[in-house]
Amino acid sequence: MASTQDVALIHRLADAAGEVIRPYFRRHIDVIDKGGKDAGSGAVMFDPVTAADKGAEQAIRAVLAEERPDDGILGEEFPEKTGTTGRIWVVDPVDGTRAFITGQTQWGTLIALNEAGKVTLGMLDQPVTRERFIGTPSVAELHTPDGVTKLATRPCASLAEAVLMTTHPWAYFEAAEQTAFRRLCDAAMMSRFGGDCYAYGLLAMGFVDLVVEARLRPWDIQALIPIVEGAGGVITDWQGGPCAEGGRVVAAGDARVHAAALKYLAG
Repeated sequence: MASTQDVALIHRLADAAGEVIRPYFRRHIDVIDKGGKDAGSGAVMFDPVTAADKGAEQAIRAVLAEERPDDGILGEEFPEKTGTTGRIWVVDPVDGTRAFITGQTQWGTLIALNEAGKVTLGMLDQPVTRERFIGTPSVAELHTPDGVTKLATRPCASLAEAVLMTTHPWAYFEAAEQTAFRRLCDAAMMSRFGGDCYAYGLLAMGFVDLVVEARLRPWDIQALIPIVEGAGGVITDWQGGPCAEGGRVVAAGDARVHAAALKYLAG
């Protein structure tokens, strides 16, 4: 399990990334399209990356190289580093680069500690708004300049009472997934789009009841799992199984609405 030293380190990693990222936000910076075909649909996707993404991951890797040189690192922007301890730091330096380059604040730095295949510590850091969500499987907290607040999801008994979010209602879903998601939207009280990783923070705060995504990679989701679970929520794949490797993900603040959502997503 994550130690107090791990918690202190993950804060230092987020501090280092934030120092790199903040000067680039809401500036006219170069955007490179990594492009390529989506593995699921074959469609050519716009996949932006900036100096903020690369610089932040480099900053995180530099701290780890000094403090945890034997741990592994799996990050979005650079090749995987194999470690010898069974511990892997999983990093998305700017999750929500599309939001970042359009001046929105619904993005964040994601950092997870994976120990022997289990995510034991996760952080979502929004370095501009100075909001830092941190979770273990048993507790989640929000750190801001005003202090520390324990996070808790809200009760939601049915889809008819649920607020549902996804990053985009069709860009990341294949045709059959779009159909299933639309059924779920029709059953929910309200749906909102955008958010990227920040939507999971809103769920942990008790403002959103469901987040449904597809085509995720491990660095997109691992940091968010202990935040959702630590706040009392449920997060799985669309079949109700583990989601740490990415793919299709459904997160809910209440187990009842999670079970209902799975039925709609299964068709």
